[in-house]
Amino acid sequence: MISDIKTQTIIQKSKLKSIKNSLNLDEKNKKISKLESQTTETNFWKNDQKAKAVMQELSLLKGEIETISSIENDIKELLEIISISQSESDEGLIKEITNNFNKIKKSIDDLEINSYLSGEFDNGSAILSIHSGQGGVEAMDWAEMLLRMYIKFCESKEDFSYKLIGETRGEEAGIKSATLFITGPYAFGKLKKEAGTHRLVRLSPFNADNLRQTSFALVEVLPHIKDDHSDIKISDEDIEWQFFKSGGAGGQNVNKVNTAVRLKHIPSGIVVESQAERRQEQNRKIALSLLKGKLWNIKEQEKLSTLRELKKQKTASWGTQIRSYVLHPYKMVKDLRTQVETSDTEAVLDGKINQFLNAQIKL
Repeated sequence: MISDIKTQTIIQKSKLKSIKNSLNLDEKNKKISKLESQTTETNFWKNDQKAKAVMQELSLLKGEIETISSIENDIKELLEIISISQSESDEGLIKEITNNFNKIKKSIDDLEINSYLSGEFDNGSAILSIHSGQGGVEAMDWAEMLLRMYIKFCESKEDFSYKLIGETRGEEAGIKSATLFITGPYAFGKLKKEAGTHRLVRLSPFNADNLRQTSFALVEVLPHIKDDHSDIKISDEDIEWQFFKSGGAGGQNVNKVNTAVRLKHIPSGIVVESQAERRQEQNRKIALSLLKGKLWNIKEQEKLSTLRELKKQKTASWGTQIRSYVLHPYKMVKDLRTQVETSDTEAVLDGKINQFLNAQIKL
């Protein structure tokens, strides 16, 4: 038993070394030095938003390097414990060694996932939107179930947080659409491949005959693009602004002043809105961030297809689904890209979606 764990620990040590090479720590250390020098500049905190972004990036880079160092120390200590262990019958010792090994393995697995996320915006925040598709009130209820799933996912991660920045309720039940702003290490990288159509099959709770119903919802995941990003430029003359009274919870200003914001990007026809914040200026910033994410997404998709084809793919219906959630006549959630599946549908809808995220990241 102990000898097997020793063998597996040595394998994990080798795996960690390989991950370290792929993460290019020399470059990360250079970036840390550069960012640290910025924090000492006299005017650093004059631009509060930019300063916070620098500090977040600095914290993420330092955290990665500290994590690797901590894992290396844990491996060293575990191998030392194993080398001085005398008895295979000491259940307490075996339990301690096993627990330590499992902790090391999980840390390395998490680090490995991060090593796949090298895209320009992968280590930043995500803007995740859900839109009900074909299926009427059923689809709107399904969209709200997905919203709850992603909220539960965020709540289950200590280093993630979210804010509901927009929501349109259905007339009878559920939501027509909702948008979450999700922050945390590699939030966009981990969630970006959730984009696509999610299909639900269940017995209808809205049908008197309790018939089986298929519903669809579209998930859109965009990066949060900083104001100084050079590739995404938006001219003032290309934007039409509208201001209106917020329709949701938000304190005494709701329905009294025009704090909510809707903007239209004239060249593309894209329309976005934000009404989550109490101040109009904050909602303006959120709406611009949403627009930048959508424009970036179009540029990325146009590398593979024309804009017309992209718009066709934005239909939440048969033939475009990435994941299927079946609650009747059997229970199964299956990702159609990775073939990962589970019969524990309740756990998935409660936000336990890591197995799907990790498999898709490794593709």
